[in-house]
Amino acid sequence: MIRFEEQENAFYLDNGRITYCFGIAKGRWLESRWFGRHIRRLGGSARPRYFDRGFCSNPDPEDKKFSLDTLPQEYPGMNEGDFRSPAYGIQTADGRRVTRFVYRDYRILPGKPPLTGLPAVYAEGEDEAETLVVRLEDTATRAQLLLYYTIFREYDAICRHVEVVAGPEEPLQLEILMAMSLDFPRADYDLLTFSGAHLQEKTINRRPVTADSVTLESSRGASSPQQTPCVLLTDPNTDEDRGRAWGINFVYSGDFRAVVQKEPFGGVRVQMGFNPQTFGWQLAPARRFVSPEAVLVYSDEGLNGLSHTFHRLYARRLCRGYWRDRPRPVLLNSWEAFTFSIDEEKCLSLARQAADLGMELFVLDDGWFRNRTDDHRALGDWTADPRKFPHGLGNLARKIREAGVAFGIWFEPEMVNRDSNLYRVHPDWIIRSPRYEPVPSRNQFVLDLSNPAVCDYLVESVARVLQETGAAYVKWDMNRHITDLGSAWLPPERQRELSHRYMLGLYDVLERLTARFPRVLFEGCSSGGGRFDAGMLYYMPQTWTSDNTDAVCRLQIQYGTSMLFPPVTMGAHVSAVPNHQTGRTTPLSTRFAAAMSGNLGYEMDIRTLTEAEREEIRAQITLYKELRETLQQGTFYRLRDPGTGNEAAWNFVSPDGQTVVCCAFRILADPLRRTTAVRLRGLDPEADYRREGDNAVFGGDELMESGLAADPLRQDFTAAVTVLHKV
Repeated sequence: MIRFEEQENAFYLDNGRITYCFGIAKGRWLESRWFGRHIRRLGGSARPRYFDRGFCSNPDPEDKKFSLDTLPQEYPGMNEGDFRSPAYGIQTADGRRVTRFVYRDYRILPGKPPLTGLPAVYAEGEDEAETLVVRLEDTATRAQLLLYYTIFREYDAICRHVEVVAGPEEPLQLEILMAMSLDFPRADYDLLTFSGAHLQEKTINRRPVTADSVTLESSRGASSPQQTPCVLLTDPNTDEDRGRAWGINFVYSGDFRAVVQKEPFGGVRVQMGFNPQTFGWQLAPARRFVSPEAVLVYSDEGLNGLSHTFHRLYARRLCRGYWRDRPRPVLLNSWEAFTFSIDEEKCLSLARQAADLGMELFVLDDGWFRNRTDDHRALGDWTADPRKFPHGLGNLARKIREAGVAFGIWFEPEMVNRDSNLYRVHPDWIIRSPRYEPVPSRNQFVLDLSNPAVCDYLVESVARVLQETGAAYVKWDMNRHITDLGSAWLPPERQRELSHRYMLGLYDVLERLTARFPRVLFEGCSSGGGRFDAGMLYYMPQTWTSDNTDAVCRLQIQYGTSMLFPPVTMGAHVSAVPNHQTGRTTPLSTRFAAAMSGNLGYEMDIRTLTEAEREEIRAQITLYKELRETLQQGTFYRLRDPGTGNEAAWNFVSPDGQTVVCCAFRILADPLRRTTAVRLRGLDPEADYRREGDNAVFGGDELMESGLAADPLRQDFTAAVTVLHKV
């Protein structure tokens, strides 16, 4: 899969479907040549033509046409004549930021080496992938940049990261470090990004690449609901089913920066890595620093094709452990039923009724620990409140299991309230500057996970509760972003390292807990989708997609999230109406159709349901269990974008191709009651499909070309779920 062509002085990473190629220019610099559909050999038919241009520096005095400012580069530096965005910036011991890293040699490794202490895509066997390691060396300090490239046999993706190794005698200060940089040869692309806010995550933005640079970033201490560490480039005419698309996603949960820069001479530079606003790292002589990785995906089958590669790769080679390939349970969460006003009898009553309806897991959300009556107090004190649970959490969990459902529990371990025993004993454990009063958010502060003692406390506190209760599920929340970047643990010269050290500490905590409790299903949460990223999926195979449970809002949120992440990773709940976030009243059937398109849960006081509602929910759960393999493990196709019209639609195809589930939504009623057919995807055009309900039979070609219509109702916010079986 990886080869070096001496005649071309070029590296090829090729699996027969995609090709990634770069060469060595003048024996020193790495030149980007191709990333896209498989090409047997790149002879240079489209290679840029170079000229002696004004204001272009010439590192080779014998060749005035050659300049790093016009060369498509793999990993560009600074202060050497390339005035575009650099992939790295390193300060040497003399205080200067001038380095000269040039090509030295390469190695090809079987498989994919792990990234110590960091989440990463993995290979289960050495025959699944190959990894190229290219070594660059600075001529003065003897420092090295090791560029890692992995290609997979079964997935059309390239994984890239960089390692910096200081020279044997001189320390380095890392100031800018990107996991990847890639210069695309043309400039007529569309750029897709995903922005939003709490309650409105993963909004798709599409616009042409223009002469301006686009910078996406988070400095919040999390990947954030405001931005997603991902950029997609497409040809202008690319849609869901046709056209070329490239995706770059950062496997990291903290601060990041992505740069999309159109250059004057016709190319586009794309970079992904640390946000230099909050990043810095002191590297002692001969020490090594490892960046997180970026995943690069190519498809010539439109955005759905791009998503399918991300979905398969992340579901099978990023998510890990016991729950990776197992069906996820239908849960009932206590939050919207009780908020903080919770006790043993309420929980048992809710759990018994959950079991009667066919639910499989009861989740005890916020409010269970000592003195937790609101969000002003008790975070950090992970001991059950004896007034609410006089017989202890272990007894509660046992009774809930006896009622017929598993027991799960909510934590927010990374946070602490000022009014807590933990803060009173360890006020030095929060992130803050000693010069100022720290800025609170949601009445809480962020614990300093760069401090190993804090990490040990979190592991043992959570482990104690999990051991006592035998919990099968954990909801891991994070309800504020980081301000006052300062650590009482780190020395002054390492304060710039805090942002990344926080993430390393969090990843260490999660690695230890998931190893200690391998059969616990961990679900990530940050006030919903505020940390729905590839880094967290390495430890927690699903994420609460948004605190916004309104079915209409969820159409857009889940549609945008599906660009990167498979439905099996999305927590999605049916909640009560009027909805807590929007005040909107939607039919129970519509709320179910939206929620069944992820990992189904319910979040309401089911004790107050009418008998008709109970029967409807019981039937919903029965249907979901029948379709669970298709919905959680099948292939997902986006059909109609809710962000561009009055309708939304998608369909699932089971792993064996025998079952198709189509979910179609109409947001506002049409007074003319016009019928619009949705064209399905992923079916066998030569096969027939029988529709459940009326046993009507349609050809796969008809369903994909002519489409499937649903009855338009005289009602807002309607949904139609159609199940088809291959005859």
